[in-house]
Amino acid sequence: MAPRTDGRPDLPAVRERQSLREQVAHALRAALITGEMRPGMVYSAPALAAQFGVSATPVREAMLDLAKEGLVEAVRNKGFRVTELSERDLDELTELRRLIEVPTVSQLAGTVGAPSFEALRPQARAIVDAAERGDLLGYVDADIRFHLDLLALAGNSHLVEVVRDLRNRARLYGLSALHRRGGLVDSAREHLTLLDLLSAGDASGAEGLMREHIRHVRGIWASRPE
Repeated sequence: MAPRTDGRPDLPAVRERQSLREQVAHALRAALITGEMRPGMVYSAPALAAQFGVSATPVREAMLDLAKEGLVEAVRNKGFRVTELSERDLDELTELRRLIEVPTVSQLAGTVGAPSFEALRPQARAIVDAAERGDLLGYVDADIRFHLDLLALAGNSHLVEVVRDLRNRARLYGLSALHRRGGLVDSAREHLTLLDLLSAGDASGAEGLMREHIRHVRGIWASRPE
């Protein structure tokens, strides 16, 4: 769906199942992923609240949650600006992920048994299922959960939190374009292949795939909409 020409994002309705704050945050993440809310644009809480049909308070709270994740930033007396990342920012995030995730995943192949990897297979399949449905928010949620749970097998909670922050800061870029090109499912299936390699104890293969996977992610970011 193309963004509206009047500058207002086409936001999904909120429901009763969660708190308003959680519902609004979920809906805003979806709008960020699909490009309805554009990098660099400033959105006011009252205007968004009017579209949601709720008060401004849960919208402000939700936006503050997104600000903690680095997805938006507060603009005094105006609202919240969707965070823009430069090509250098994306290169640096990619390098940090490569330095942390590649050796950690490679080491898991020699220290963790196959049952632990197989326990993650439903999560990997959930990534593929979301990609096949074109559910970008579901894809992001399943992808980050899979990678963090995989890294958690190394037993270093601080490492997991660092990677969580890195992924949160750049996870939105380029997914819509990749889905339109039909490449999202192929990217999703790399997670299943990674589990195959780890379960087989193939540290070299897992290392190579992780390097390639992160390279693909940088390519996805490069195709983000302008």
